[in-house]
Amino acid sequence: MRATPLTRSRAGARPSAEAREQIDPRIRARRAAVLRDEARRRLRAALWVLGLVVVVAGGWYALHSRLFAARVVTVVGAVHTPVSQIVAAAGLADHPPLIDVGGAAAAGVERLPWVAHATVSREWPDGVRIVVEERAPAAAVQELAGSGWAVVSRRGKVLAVAAQPPTGLPHVVAPVPPGPPGSTARDVRAALAVASSLPKAFAGQVTSVAEDRKGEVTLQLTSGLNVYLGSTAQLAQKYEDVAAILRGAALAAGSTIDVAAPATPVVRP
Repeated sequence: MRATPLTRSRAGARPSAEAREQIDPRIRARRAAVLRDEARRRLRAALWVLGLVVVVAGGWYALHSRLFAARVVTVVGAVHTPVSQIVAAAGLADHPPLIDVGGAAAAGVERLPWVAHATVSREWPDGVRIVVEERAPAAAVQELAGSGWAVVSRRGKVLAVAAQPPTGLPHVVAPVPPGPPGSTARDVRAALAVASSLPKAFAGQVTSVAEDRKGEVTLQLTSGLNVYLGSTAQLAQKYEDVAAILRGAALAAGSTIDVAAPATPVVRP
């Protein structure tokens, strides 16, 4: 009976080194195979990551090489703006990598005075297409001192400057200088609204549109008559009154047709 604890102690003891060395060779081979497979998997993963890095680096280098540079630039819609200015404003004069051409190019083109909107698209492998929408000229603005003329859009954007007034545009006399291209002409909002709304049958008789510092507008006609419109309210009715007066009466040059209050138009000598 006293031998029982000793037996239990020996039964629960860890196997000796000699016993551990007596593992079945098949189990040992299986363990070695598992370790080799694990090593192969790790090697394959490392090689895959390395290959991905090489591909990405090679692709980045290729896309930024001369092979994919913006060498061919096509500009559509430019009438008043030279193509060279558009290319330079888009940042394409030095043929940058095509992958780098984006929204900044369109924003640069839209800063040009004539350009209202621009769309820039890439055409792989080496082309860029720029489509521009230019502003329409609405009038030629001159300051009271008569030092020059500025071609402006309906919203007063100065598109170009010239020593002589362009043909085919209403002439606007401004109380302040219109400013350089790209700026906005001041104190001519009312005059531009009138110039851009003149009826075709009447516009040919208007030689100039003048706006004073109160924002009130006066027209000068080819016949030597003046038309005082006042504000830009009820322009359609004011134009009808002017047409009716011109048809119904022979007026002396220098007279002024006052339609500031269209319900009660008057003629002043």
